[in-house]
Amino acid sequence: MSRTVARLLADALEELGVRQIFGVVGDALNPLTDAIRTSEALSWVGCRHEEAAAFAAGAQSQLTDTLGVCMGTVGPGSVHLLNGLYDAAKSGTPVLAIAGQVPRSEVGTDYFQEVDNDLLFKDVAVFRATVTSPEQLPALLEVAVRTAIGRRGVAVLTLPGDIGDQELPTDRPLRLSVARSENRPDDPALDEAADLIDHGGNVTLLVGRGSRTSREDVLALADRLAAPMVLTLKAKEGFEGDNPFQVGQTGLIGNPAAAHAMDHADTLVLLGTDFPYREWYPEGKKVVQVDRVAEHIGRRVPVDVALAADVGPTVRGLLERVAVREDRKHLDSAREKFTHWQDGQRRLAAPGHDKGLIGKVRSAFDNRDHLIRPEALAAAVDAAADDDAVFTSDTGMATVWLSRFVEMRGSRRLIGSYNLGSMANAMPQAIGAQFLDRERQTVAFCGDGGLSMLLGDLMTIRSERLPVKLVVFDNRRLGMVKLEQEQAGLPEFGTVLDNPDFAAVAEALGIKGIRVERAEDLADAVERTFAEPGPVLLDVLTNPDEIAVPAKPTVQQGWGFAIAKVRENLRSMGS
Repeated sequence: MSRTVARLLADALEELGVRQIFGVVGDALNPLTDAIRTSEALSWVGCRHEEAAAFAAGAQSQLTDTLGVCMGTVGPGSVHLLNGLYDAAKSGTPVLAIAGQVPRSEVGTDYFQEVDNDLLFKDVAVFRATVTSPEQLPALLEVAVRTAIGRRGVAVLTLPGDIGDQELPTDRPLRLSVARSENRPDDPALDEAADLIDHGGNVTLLVGRGSRTSREDVLALADRLAAPMVLTLKAKEGFEGDNPFQVGQTGLIGNPAAAHAMDHADTLVLLGTDFPYREWYPEGKKVVQVDRVAEHIGRRVPVDVALAADVGPTVRGLLERVAVREDRKHLDSAREKFTHWQDGQRRLAAPGHDKGLIGKVRSAFDNRDHLIRPEALAAAVDAAADDDAVFTSDTGMATVWLSRFVEMRGSRRLIGSYNLGSMANAMPQAIGAQFLDRERQTVAFCGDGGLSMLLGDLMTIRSERLPVKLVVFDNRRLGMVKLEQEQAGLPEFGTVLDNPDFAAVAEALGIKGIRVERAEDLADAVERTFAEPGPVLLDVLTNPDEIAVPAKPTVQQGWGFAIAKVRENLRSMGS
């Protein structure tokens, strides 16, 4: 029995284990959405914006390490997918996007809504093709799927409006399997790396996302080398909980202990990370880098020994070769500094912080209106959330507070737009995550700017009855931009947001809304949020002037901030 193009696509997605397809229906996609309608395994999730659909699909891919799928119809519908697809591409996660196109006879005539999809997606996709005949589909689909999974990227298949309901002349079976393997460096390369490490003085590990499936091996290496372990943001998940070697993160969202561990090392071992900020790599160190993607090696910092392989087998090879370190002073010093910093952070997040002497003095400078400190909100959510919760975070200050006050203990998961740095990702990524398991707690750390950008997809949460918890850091600012301006000595400009009562907006949409304006009400509000069985939007008015001190604040940053504050005060007095 022959199948249509649309039916074959739907059957193939079922075979791949796909369960949800995110998008907005319309014209060229109608045959495919009808095939999804009659499928027993596939569910169509109608989003309010295709960007949200792409973010949701990418989130599912990151959390399951399998293919995520989204769809956008002709022209604008496909264009709207781009930002979410760029996020998937930058995150190195496989996503299949099915894009609509005008009828084949109209291609090239500047037809209504016509967009050149193959050109549009050229930069973001590892594979892209337009299906121009039913006979092409099986082979193109196989290549698209294998390329997306094998190269961990985005594949785009474009379907003209008159192709989906066409029958295939023959109904051959699809061959969609992709076998993955681990790569190990050869023995001479491992010997060279081990020799450098053994004679390289103090060692610090910089551990990234590429190490997450090799936790026990990496911990064993840290123990053998008495090496502090600096984590990238994406390595919080998998390495933060119950780890006696980790000292948190470096960079602008990092802490002094991690900076100390990097600066006082003689040798840095980079494991599965492409940490991009060159200024946070200390100079004059010996460097060993392990990464399965060869082109990642050496593009951030000069590398002495490059091991283009998977972290797990590479670390196991090093464990057979490197000597045990008896001197643990380097590790102990970094850990002591980290514990001291953590103690200070806990005091800052304590509910009564502003009532103490130090808190009162600090409040006189940065919280005169006694608004809720974002640190306190993040810490309260950390305490209330399950140990297997899935967290998402918007780019900006919401990520800063999550990175410092939410511990990825237990089997917690964490995703965000940590390579692309997009706004508005947390809520749609939470949608994708919650569909994977409706019983598993899913918590989105939303900035007010990010949430309002894709606010319409709150209706998707309501329509699909997803029990997502949306925690809104409502500081009425584009907070990270504000901080960037002030550190450069510029007065705040263009960052103020005239927000609605987001809790009231949620209530109007049929979602439980809770608004918190006073610090003394915070603990009860967080408790009520997590006690509610359905979706909740927790809108917390946080202090817009809170300062996230970087791991190594510079004199220039301090002067810039002081100058900016003087300018802001003068402007305020003159208004």
